[in-house]
Amino acid sequence: MPLEHLLTLNENPLPPLEPVAEEIARHVAAVNRYPEFYPERLKGVIADWLGVPHESVVVGSGSVGVALQALQATVRSGGGLAYAWRNFDAYPLLAGMTGARPLEVRLLTSGHQDLTGLAKASLDADAVIVCNPHNPTGRFIPAEELREFLALVPADTLVVLDEAYMEFVDAGEAAQSVDWVREHPNLLVLRTFSKAYGLADMRVGYGVTSPELARRINAFQLPFSMSSLSTVAVEASLREQQALRERVRSIVRERNRVAQELIRAGWNVLPSQTNFLWFEEPERVQEIRAALEENGVLARCFANEGVRLTIGDTQANAAVLRALA
Repeated sequence: MPLEHLLTLNENPLPPLEPVAEEIARHVAAVNRYPEFYPERLKGVIADWLGVPHESVVVGSGSVGVALQALQATVRSGGGLAYAWRNFDAYPLLAGMTGARPLEVRLLTSGHQDLTGLAKASLDADAVIVCNPHNPTGRFIPAEELREFLALVPADTLVVLDEAYMEFVDAGEAAQSVDWVREHPNLLVLRTFSKAYGLADMRVGYGVTSPELARRINAFQLPFSMSSLSTVAVEASLREQQALRERVRSIVRERNRVAQELIRAGWNVLPSQTNFLWFEEPERVQEIRAALEENGVLARCFANEGVRLTIGDTQANAAVLRALA
């Protein structure tokens, strides 16, 4: 069967909201013109939305672009970059691009990051990355544990708190991490419009940090690097918050429903606070891959580790359940 359902990249399965698509279309005729030299308008829009000073916001080509700028600003050639592993595939790439020495700390059982191990590694690092919720396992670190971790990291070590999936966290559990940058000027809270907002192709990531660190990160901002269409898409999306929140709730409902069905079918699926699920099935990866592909579904498979499955539209999710029932 052809692979009709591509559930590999944790994309939002829904197209842009109609008002957002219309606003983008209205500005397409101007793409012969350059965008702003530096994306000050976009930074201002995000700062006003979050209620933080404009000088505390950094933006880039997706959250990974912001992370690259931050590491370029802080990591010395040969300096350590600590992160849990397995993790987001881009972290080792970022280490290579910035000349950093990877310090990989193995995950704990059941997909949790080892914060104690990361805190120890941070003593020999210029930067440490914590992914919360975690990609690919979907595990979430409570606010109090994160605050204890931050207190253990040296003040001159950059902490990148990658919250690309924060909008999918159950209500009441999400940390108010943006407020922590006043207490921890070495903290960069990293987020994106790619996942919950469904603007992956627009490549807008942003971060909130101390003004001093933001200035250092902004020094690595490429001129003309943020499209004016991206700014328009973000502005239009922020005017549609209620509709977007309902979309997120619908994805969370589907996530929970699919997880329950898979667990009832006997699969070891971890609790998730994201828009994807993790099969903690190291011995059955090939079996899962084959069953999914026979039903037209492509998931992200990690040999001898597990399978990450993005929550798709209702057709895709039905195909998953047929494959693994």
